[in-house]
Amino acid sequence: MNSKIQTIIFLLFSLVLLYSFPLQAQEPLGDRMKEKLKSEEFNVTFLLQTFGNVTFTDKNFNSGNGYELDANRLGFRGVLDGKFSYRFQLEYTDAPSILDARMGYHFSDQFEMQVGSFKPRLSADLDPNPGITDFIDRARITGAMMNNREIGITFLGENDGFNYAFGMYNGNRLQNENDGRFLYTGRLSYTFGSEDNSLELGLNGAFNQTKMERVGKSGLTSMGDRELFGIYAEFNRDPLFGTVEYLQTTFDAQELQAEETISGFYGTLGTNLNERDQLIVRWDRLEYDLLERNSDLLILAWKRKITSLFSIHINALALMDSEEFDGEDQFGLKANFQFQF
Repeated sequence: MNSKIQTIIFLLFSLVLLYSFPLQAQEPLGDRMKEKLKSEEFNVTFLLQTFGNVTFTDKNFNSGNGYELDANRLGFRGVLDGKFSYRFQLEYTDAPSILDARMGYHFSDQFEMQVGSFKPRLSADLDPNPGITDFIDRARITGAMMNNREIGITFLGENDGFNYAFGMYNGNRLQNENDGRFLYTGRLSYTFGSEDNSLELGLNGAFNQTKMERVGKSGLTSMGDRELFGIYAEFNRDPLFGTVEYLQTTFDAQELQAEETISGFYGTLGTNLNERDQLIVRWDRLEYDLLERNSDLLILAWKRKITSLFSIHINALALMDSEEFDGEDQFGLKANFQFQF
């Protein structure tokens, strides 16, 4: 009964947002905020997200029925003297914590060095900030295999369509302590075409020597020398866009006392219906060699810009042939109302 009531609230809320707010050609207050708080030297960023979850089957699927705060962030970034850059971002959802704290130096337009805490650039799905991802949740392979932030150094750049990033990190998330072993990462990609008609092909790889490393959100612990590799392709040909990515990691799992391999892929296809609406579908596959957690997740998403700062995202979820739920299919809805500046 409660899930039915919440579903009705979901639909009513979506209809109100759909028909009550015409897209504004001018937003004087928003423009005034941007003039005061955004420049090359000092750029303030905000992200506020509130989720609503509805589960039609097992209550353990899709975080059950209820509401939650997700990414609620405040950040500062900028470029000084054309060569030095900085990025500082805090997460406020549970308690204030540091996400990004990096500094950089541009040796040239094609070559940059960054130090501090930041994303390790190991997945195309992890690259965008949570306010502009195709779906409310990232692909499951990203969460299962990698940590969102690491502390270390990376060298990155681009030249004639080639993009590269090579890094060395502690390999234990945002902990300052290190066991003297490191995470080494690499990415190489090439982009064909122009911004409105492009195709990017890329390779990712990593080797983490760190012992007793928590492997993403898998609940497993690596005994060291964990390997990860992946390939991806992204295309954009207006109004269509999409991404396909495959990732695999192999490691000795302390909990299993055996070698485990986690692998999976996702395929995304979307279309810009108009200047404010997008419709996107995804097939998300996740596999474990030893643990019984294999499943396919199908997602249908609708995204709408209410203004340039406010938007709503609704995802319909179908988890198929999940071993965690004894093969029973699971269904649910997830919605996100957000402010991003």
